[in-house]
Amino acid sequence: MRKVPLALIAALPVLSILACGPKRDPALIVVSGHVEATDVRVATKVAGRLQKFSLEEGDRVTAGQELARIDDVDVRLALEAARAERGQADADLRLRLAGARPEEIAEAEAHVAQAEADLAGAQRELDRMQALLDSGSGTTKARDDLKTRRDVAAAALQAARERLSRLRAGSRREEIDSARARLAAAEARVAQLEQQLKDTAITSPIAGVVTEKLVERGELLATGAALVVVTDLQDAWLTVYLGEPDLARVRLGQEVEVVTDDGQKRKGTISFISSEAEFTPKNVQTRDERVKLVFKTKVRLENPDGLFKPGMPAEARLGAAGPAR
Repeated sequence: MRKVPLALIAALPVLSILACGPKRDPALIVVSGHVEATDVRVATKVAGRLQKFSLEEGDRVTAGQELARIDDVDVRLALEAARAERGQADADLRLRLAGARPEEIAEAEAHVAQAEADLAGAQRELDRMQALLDSGSGTTKARDDLKTRRDVAAAALQAARERLSRLRAGSRREEIDSARARLAAAEARVAQLEQQLKDTAITSPIAGVVTEKLVERGELLATGAALVVVTDLQDAWLTVYLGEPDLARVRLGQEVEVVTDDGQKRKGTISFISSEAEFTPKNVQTRDERVKLVFKTKVRLENPDGLFKPGMPAEARLGAAGPAR
């Protein structure tokens, strides 16, 4: 009899166990991927120096919580100037709507009366000089000088009457519309600066965890500069890639079991399946899958305790779905 090598004898129990071990259900689809979550880059709408900023990476924030504050001295000074301009524009509009004061109208009426008296006196003197000239006693020059005086008095009377009419009529419609437009522009400027003053307090749009801190207190920031990245761990999903043979075996809304590397299990739901194939990304490739085309799939995760974090690897186990109805 030939002797059996000792190494083979020692390996027999292991081979027996592997041969008798549980086999994977052929209906079960197992794919690996990485966790992703919604990231929001919180930025400032107002330029200025970062006055208050005490957050650190890993801090939890709530929706509406103040994260930072921009120095608002310049905005407050501009707001005071805009409010003064608005007050001036408002006073100008009210002045045009009110029209002339009674005292101004009375003064204009007195000027009209005086101009009428001057004209009447100039006309009488002209008439007397004309009579003397007709009788051969006067001179032509004297008559012409009085005629010029009469004409000047008539023009002064016409001007006085026009001024009185203008005062009684008040401002023109176009002048009032122009004053209203200046007031509206001043009010808009005030509203804009008041909003900028509010925007100096930067708040979080979502509840989540600060995963990246981009600036430090005291920095001079431009409009739109990002301060932090806030990640919403409640809105997390596992991105996996299904091979074409498995695509017909899954459905949107299908329940999935997601397992972490340390064995913790959570439930998930298929929320997205791409309609276009792509090459398997390098971070999920295996030796046999490098040339395969796959379909990107998202598994919405239940993550109330924050177990799943962006970049975390996990495995999705899908049972084949029944035929579509």
